[in-house]
Amino acid sequence: QLQLMESGGGLVQAGGSLRLSCAPSERTYSRYSMAWFRQGPGKEREFVAAVHYTGSGTYYADSVKGRFTISKDNAKNILSLQMNSLNPEDTGVYYCAAGRVITSALTSQSSYGYWGQGTQVTVSS
Repeated sequence: QLQLMESGGGLVQAGGSLRLSCAPSERTYSRYSMAWFRQGPGKEREFVAAVHYTGSGTYYADSVKGRFTISKDNAKNILSLQMNSLNPEDTGVYYCAAGRVITSALTSQSSYGYWGQGTQVTVSS
């Protein structure tokens, strides 16, 4: 069973940056689409960014476009999320997810069968 471990969360001031990492327990290259979701205080979990398993493209929520960058290092088998220009609305628990997901379903959390435990990101104003 694929396991996912996130790291890199923390406390940062508004306007700052953080880089999250997700380390799968097995190779994911060309097998799993991977994504980041987040859940803010009192909110439902929402899509943040995804990369298709073929490497054919990356996808972002409108709220993070231009500020966040998702990337996969296939050699190291690491998924990253570079977050810049953070604001308090970005506060939440960030989850790494993986699954055999087609392009049209990348933003749907029900499409992903594997989830990490989450890492907390707190942005202070």
